[in-house]
Amino acid sequence: MHQSDVIDVLIVEDESNLRQLYQELITNTPWMRLVGTASTLHSARRLNAEYQPTLILLDNYLPDGQGITLLNQPEFKRHNCFVIFITAATDMDTCSQAIQSGAFDYILKPVSWKRLNHTLRRFMQFYGQQRLWKVVDQQCVDSLYSLQYSNFHGAQENKGIEDNTMQRVIEPFQQAPEQAFSIDDIMEVTRLSKTTIRRYLEYAVDNKLLHAEKLYGKVGQPRRVYCWINESTIDS
Repeated sequence: MHQSDVIDVLIVEDESNLRQLYQELITNTPWMRLVGTASTLHSARRLNAEYQPTLILLDNYLPDGQGITLLNQPEFKRHNCFVIFITAATDMDTCSQAIQSGAFDYILKPVSWKRLNHTLRRFMQFYGQQRLWKVVDQQCVDSLYSLQYSNFHGAQENKGIEDNTMQRVIEPFQQAPEQAFSIDDIMEVTRLSKTTIRRYLEYAVDNKLLHAEKLYGKVGQPRRVYCWINESTIDS
């Protein structure tokens, strides 16, 4: 991702301790920038219209109304904004409305730090791929849907895969999406061990973030290189 792709985030939550938790998580998530916090529906509408954030972390039960109603407001629909619901609302009606309104995720309180962090990382990848792809084929569409509906418990079963390390490994691909990188190239940038990098790169291939291919030179064995998945790598 490039500097112009920074994801502006608005937090809408009336519990101060949770606002602080979300703020800390956003501040420490690469390519995300906190533009404001709101504790009421009224202030959420004002800040949404003022900053036009890319992503809103939205509580449903607010002192002056329900967060779900924000999704039907004209000022919300004027710009391409995504929502992650974080709420105690366990009724199917609210959950169904959130899904029908296009919410990226629906997280029930009490909030798991790892669960929310996992969702933010998936959203960052989802948003980055949307920005890169100008046209899509079925593989692109499947990749986007897999990111949006990836199961958290399934991700937890991938032992040894840490979000921060994964971001370090794939960041060179995000910054130069048309370039192919070998394991040695990533080693030079990240200073991680070859074994670690190989494991993370293959994990990224399995999850359709990267595409692997063999690069043949004039002499010697072919090198395995990795490319960021976009329309050019898929068509090749």
